[in-house]
Amino acid sequence: MTTRRNLLRTSAALSVAAPVLAHAARATAAPTPGGTGDRRVFAHGVASGDPLPDRVILWTRITATPAATPGSGHGPSSAVTWEIARDESFGTVVASGSAQAVADADFTVKVDAGGLSPDTRYAYRFRVTSGPASGAVSPIGHTRTAPATDADVSRVRFGVVSCANWEAGYFGAYRHLRNHPDLTAIVHLGDYLYEYGTGEYTGKTGVVRTHAPRHEIVSLADYRIRHAQYKTDPDLAELHRRLPWICTWDDHESANDSWRGGAENHQASEGDWAARKAASERAYYEWMPVRPAADAGGRHLYRRLRFGTLLELSMLDLRTYRDEQVSMTSRDIDAPNRSITGAAQMNWLTNGLTSSATRWKIVGNPVMITPVVIPPLDQKNTAAITEMLGLPEGGLPYNPDQWDGYTADRRRLLDTIRSRHVDNVVFITGDIHSSWACDIPVDAAAYPGGGTVATELVATSVTSSNIDDIVKVPEHTAGSVVSSALTAVNRHVRWNDFDAHGYSVFTVTPAAAQMDWYFLNDKTDPKSGQYLAKSYRVGNGTQRVSPAAGPIER
Repeated sequence: MTTRRNLLRTSAALSVAAPVLAHAARATAAPTPGGTGDRRVFAHGVASGDPLPDRVILWTRITATPAATPGSGHGPSSAVTWEIARDESFGTVVASGSAQAVADADFTVKVDAGGLSPDTRYAYRFRVTSGPASGAVSPIGHTRTAPATDADVSRVRFGVVSCANWEAGYFGAYRHLRNHPDLTAIVHLGDYLYEYGTGEYTGKTGVVRTHAPRHEIVSLADYRIRHAQYKTDPDLAELHRRLPWICTWDDHESANDSWRGGAENHQASEGDWAARKAASERAYYEWMPVRPAADAGGRHLYRRLRFGTLLELSMLDLRTYRDEQVSMTSRDIDAPNRSITGAAQMNWLTNGLTSSATRWKIVGNPVMITPVVIPPLDQKNTAAITEMLGLPEGGLPYNPDQWDGYTADRRRLLDTIRSRHVDNVVFITGDIHSSWACDIPVDAAAYPGGGTVATELVATSVTSSNIDDIVKVPEHTAGSVVSSALTAVNRHVRWNDFDAHGYSVFTVTPAAAQMDWYFLNDKTDPKSGQYLAKSYRVGNGTQRVSPAAGPIER
């Protein structure tokens, strides 16, 4: 089976060999959360997320005693109060409440703070009111509610990130992102953390800083410890403190290339998959500022947030309900009963897109939906050959872990968008450790004459290995060769960069949706600079990406 790791290795093999880079110098500065407050008790900072017009999730963790380390289960319970005010002076508190930090939730505190005004910036803080840490006050966090659902909104701006591997580098992308003006929220599209043991997935950098625990995480305690470690990164902690986040998971929050019955990186010796997945989900819900949706079947992570009449953001979960991945040469790729979303999530997604009253329909998409095949085949003329050879009818997919491995689900979704005349659907995507700007064609083999259904803009990894990292060559040598080859046969892929790390800024106005890609100079340098790499926009009503002259100004 083609996994993402094997996929990147295979892509690298297509390139021309280049000299190996020497390992970069490692920085050893100890990370501490940003802001003011008691950094011993609030060692993992504060965070907010999932903003609605009248409420927002607030999060923190209480370390009441030195023994109350994450995952240990040791330590006393603490009573905690929270306050939200219009400014940092907290002269007028607009909302407040109380909560408990208990061992059963790893002493994390998460509240759904209501009674707020739409489209308003707030300051918030926590205070411990009982136990050995009584009197301790958290750093002051900042958050922002969503506009009212009927508000005429002129602009929404998201920071977009994915794939941050602690061991592979420093999170300079988070540091630079927080300096962008007027961000509404941060959208994290998955792989917030990585499950691997030390040294298992770093590429040419080697281990820049060591995972805790050092072994692959499997148990509930393991996942809690790993979440806690990531929350101590100073750039991640500061970005959480300053802005609300909207997050979904991909596979590494549990295990590589996961599906509903297992994962590529889960072996029988590691116990029952269902137990491991449940442990990973529990730790995620404890440690992340997310508001899971609920229905008769329980809670789920796919959910929708609205920002006035301008846009709705549908955040997907493409791991929990999917069928197992198959080989890139398997005709089962086209099987009508194979699903990446599961039936309930597909109905939720299509119903939401077709009924939306907003101008833009944005889909937070953990894995790529654009067809990337070698080469795209005209199914009418090649069906006899592909059937005889037992191959996928549209061509060999570059990565069957993506929607390319679940073509029936993709067809169901895109046919609905097209037949119901839904305009302005833009997928913003992570996972693939590279940057893409794509038209999503009706028929990849007939592009551009066959028309387009939607567009996709893909953010690169914060640190996780790209082609150059895996084959240990300078950036934009090996990856450039692969990029040229893929875009030559997939003409709907308008731009691609396989090597650089960084983040994106995604700005939506009534006239256009635009993504700007920013790349780091060196992910192994905690003080790395950055540069603007590319900007692409989707004009209102066009269903096409086109180059933009530069970022949208304030």
